[in-house]
Amino acid sequence: MRGLTEANLKSLAGARSFERGRGYLDAVSGVEIGDGWITASVHGTERYELELSLEGAGGLSGECDCPYGLEGNFCKHLVALGLTLLARPEILPRQRRAARDRAQDLDGWLSARSKDELLALVQELIGEDRQLRRRLELRAASTRGDIASVRARIRELLDIGPFAQYGYVEYADARAYADQAGQAVSAIGTLTGSGRAADAILLVREAMKLLAQAVESVDDSDGWLGQVGTGLADAHLDACRAARPDPGELARWLVGHALGESDDGLTDIDPLDYEDVLGEAGVAVLRQLAVEAWQGNRRGWAEKYLMERLAKAGGDVDAVIAVHAADLAPNGHTHLVIARELDIARRPGDALRWAERGVREARDLAAVDTALVDYLCDRHAHADRLTDAVALRRDHFGARRTLPTYQQLRTAARAADCWPAEREGALALLRADAGQRQQSWYGGPVLVDALLDDKDVDAAWQAATETGAHDRQWLTLADQARATRPADALGVYLRLAEPLTKETGNAVYEQLVSLLLSIRDCHRRLESPEQFTGYVTALRTAQKRKRNLMRLMDEHHL
Repeated sequence: MRGLTEANLKSLAGARSFERGRGYLDAVSGVEIGDGWITASVHGTERYELELSLEGAGGLSGECDCPYGLEGNFCKHLVALGLTLLARPEILPRQRRAARDRAQDLDGWLSARSKDELLALVQELIGEDRQLRRRLELRAASTRGDIASVRARIRELLDIGPFAQYGYVEYADARAYADQAGQAVSAIGTLTGSGRAADAILLVREAMKLLAQAVESVDDSDGWLGQVGTGLADAHLDACRAARPDPGELARWLVGHALGESDDGLTDIDPLDYEDVLGEAGVAVLRQLAVEAWQGNRRGWAEKYLMERLAKAGGDVDAVIAVHAADLAPNGHTHLVIARELDIARRPGDALRWAERGVREARDLAAVDTALVDYLCDRHAHADRLTDAVALRRDHFGARRTLPTYQQLRTAARAADCWPAEREGALALLRADAGQRQQSWYGGPVLVDALLDDKDVDAAWQAATETGAHDRQWLTLADQARATRPADALGVYLRLAEPLTKETGNAVYEQLVSLLLSIRDCHRRLESPEQFTGYVTALRTAQKRKRNLMRLMDEHHL
């Protein structure tokens, strides 16, 4: 019940559906509670059936068969059920006990029935429920090894036709299709358990192809088909362990699947899971095929991943490095990957050389992977090569000239006790950029941010006055200078507040009130509270129609 809160219900439904759900509290009936789920009916335009799930992977979720709910939305009916439960928490233990009692009664009643009575009951149920009948027919065909019937039924189960409109399965129907497709996994498992594992291997591979084709026409936003794919992968491994197929053929299939030859992105199969089935001979074939595939396409993602996976499993670090070295990224990221692999292998000297090579060979130091620069600087620092760390930080800052690279240069230079000289050179570069109106990616010259970060407020204010600054920077300047330069700070706050008075929205009102509090503080420091009173009075008169703003100002005694 911890996930069932008004805040969560409102977040899932949205403000409008949440408020509309309040009007349906009296329409909730038939509440039933199980382990992690709650079902009920809600009488709206029609009677709708719904279910809240409290223990799913994503937390609170729900399904309803109303039109809005069938589109995958958390509807007002689900809100009504949730609010009903929150309003009557005492019903939960009672309902849960009742559900358990009913389940125990049913188990007891079924246990007391004879074989003939149970058979009659099952026959009655399958006569009323076509899906149940088909599931049992498939299980029977699997048990007796009727491969033709099982194959035909699996094709039916994976056919999107009954669920598709205009050739596509919408989100609202994806769960039902996935539930049906999941029956194929059970059928294949039954086939393996009945001694027909070799046939199960063939059928599961066919099912994988059919599922791969189907997923292109299904809105699988919630990943239900991914779960079916995982089930098929497990069924394939179980069947292979039972049937012990030819190791060479299995190795070829595994490599082909790993390289995407089956166009199947749903059944993520790790060839190394099959080592016990492949044996030494099969693993040798697997490695040989992987090497050949990689040599034929050294930049292919699938080929590289397979080779790296096999090399790591075999403890062959040099093979892992060779895979990465065959396709080096121009920004040095691959060099960093290699360096970390060598660190794990306890080869720090080789790791350092690869990292240094990555920086040296980078086509553009401004675009070099910053993690590689951090790695090298950390290595230099641990080796007491502080001058080398400062030099690298200086070069990186010179190429990028951002606040983070300035901060990193400052940290390295302070550790080497040479920050004053480095700071002078760095600020000279930033002044040149500011003079050319070069700004950071979020607006305003980096020079102002660097001086603010150095706590040199007066220099930052002067730089902002001479070269210009972003409103974000002026606000920070005013906040930091308010104690010593209240008149200057007041001018900034008043200028920033003016355009906000012409806008609406709670976020805008919060910004405006924050500025008003700062304006009040400036007038207090300037000993001119009457001017602030006049300013606020005029503001309230002009903005009186904005009720949320007035309420917020009242809360802050403005």
